[in-house]
Amino acid sequence: MYKHILLPTDGSTLSEVAITNGLQFAKAIGAKVTGFYVMVERPVESFEDFAPVNVKAPALDEVAKQEAQKYLSVVTSKAREIGVPCSAFSMPHTSPHQAIIKAATDNGCDLIIMASHGRKGITGELVGSETARVITHCKIPVLVYR
Repeated sequence: MYKHILLPTDGSTLSEVAITNGLQFAKAIGAKVTGFYVMVERPVESFEDFAPVNVKAPALDEVAKQEAQKYLSVVTSKAREIGVPCSAFSMPHTSPHQAIIKAATDNGCDLIIMASHGRKGITGELVGSETARVITHCKIPVLVYR
C-alpha cells in the first residue's frame, strides 16, 4: 500500500476538501504526507502595465511566500489534528504540473492526491488543466478528488 502521499494545494476550496480527504486516507492506511504549494513564477514585466511603479519583484516574492505558508499551514494543522505525519514545503516554478511531479519524485512519494480543479474553476471541463497535465506526465499514481 502507499507509504508517502503528496498533497498539492493551491488554496482553493476544492483543494482544501481534497487535502482533508487525502489526510483521512493517509490515516487509514498509515501513510505520511507532504503538503506542497507551487509559487508560480511570473515575470514582473508581465505586470508592468497594471502594477504600481513601486512594486518590485522582492515584494511579489514575499507575498508568494506568505501565501504558501498560509495554504501549507492548513495541511500541517489538519494532519496534526488527526495524527498523520506531515511535512510541507513550497517551490517557485513557472509550471505547476512540472513542479508537482518534481516534488513527488524528489520526495519519494508513491501517490499524489489532488483536486480536479484549482482556482480557475470548472469551466465545463471534467478535469482542470494542471491536474490533467499531472495525470498525463506523471509516472506516480494520481488520485483525483472531484
